[in-house]
Order: sequence, then structure tokens, then C-alpha cells
Amino acid sequence: MSTIAIIDHGAGNLVSVVNAFTSIGEDAHVVRTPAHLDGADAIVLPGVGATSPAMTQLAASGLDEALISWERPLLGICVGLQLLFDSSEEDGQPCLGIIGGTVEEIDAPLLPHMGWNDVHHADDPLFAGIPQGEPFYFVHSYAPVPTQKDQIIATVDHGGTIVAGARSGNRVGVQFHPERSGAAGLHILSNFARSVSQARRVA
Repeated sequence: MSTIAIIDHGAGNLVSVVNAFTSIGEDAHVVRTPAHLDGADAIVLPGVGATSPAMTQLAASGLDEALISWERPLLGICVGLQLLFDSSEEDGQPCLGIIGGTVEEIDAPLLPHMGWNDVHHADDPLFAGIPQGEPFYFVHSYAPVPTQKDQIIATVDHGGTIVAGARSGNRVGVQFHPERSGAAGLHILSNFARSVSQARRVA
């Protein structure tokens, strides 16, 4: 069992995320300050809503710098994925700069992109055992555009191809909500937890 720190930046689906990790046997707890990261094996950065309020809260608590310097596994979910990038078009917000690229409004006739949609993925450990075209649950109007295309690990179609997952080393994120995506979503979280356990053994 790993200890998973769930970041509270005032705009996260915290209860659902904690419950999802608990259901797969992990020790998940909510974190609001850098000091509370002590003893954590991994971080999950969830999020709903907009990037600007989330970044404001992270900066106020000092968690922005803690996230930037974090070297263990990190998973971003929805807005949490977007926060990993350099900046967002939404409010012109600078973000954490952990993954190179920007977050841009989706070019689609219908926004937000909301509901179940089929995800296609690369051969990435986060998607081990997930069939191509497996549906996951989305709610967003913006999506990341990584500078390095080989960092894209999943895509979805909504008025065109949208990035649904990205990775830089052990920092990884998904645009959909695994905690709202049934058995397939729990499988994603289990894969992340497995990578956390592997990282602990290596360390």
C-alpha cells in the first residue's frame, strides 16, 4: 500500500478521488500545505473548473513550488493535468511548467466537451490493460498542447483530435476523470498506484 497525497487547491473533486484510491487499497489523504507532503509516496493533483483560481490557491499555500520540485510520481486529473503545463489561454494564466506546452480552448462546435468518449492511447504503463477505444468521462473546454508530441500518451476526438493524456518522466496526467469512469477509471488509478510501488522499490 502506498501513501497518496491528494492536493486540495479549492477546485478538486476530492471526495471522489480519495474514495477511488481507497477502494483499490491505497492510503489516500487530502493535503493543503507543503508540510503535509511529508511521508507521501506520490501526489495526485485533481481539478475541476478553471486554472486561474487553482494556481492562485496553490501559490498562496506554497504548494506550487512543492509540486515543481517534487521528484516522485505525480498524476494530474482534468484541470490538474492542465496545471502541469507552462500556461493556459484561460485567463492567460501561467501554470507550473512541469510539462512544456500550453493549454488551449478546444476548437469544437459544442463546448464543454462533456460525457463519455472513446480514448485511444499509446503503449504507456498508465494504460496497461486498457483496450483501445475504451470510454472515459470528460468535462472540459480546454485541453493541453504539449510542445513535444512524443509526450502525448492518449487522445480523444471531439471536433478534432484532443490530447487526453500526457507524460514527462514520472509526471503524468489525464484530461478525463478516472474517478468518474467506472471500472476502467479504477484500472487507470491502479496502474498509477502500481508505478508508485515500483518507484518505492527502486528508491
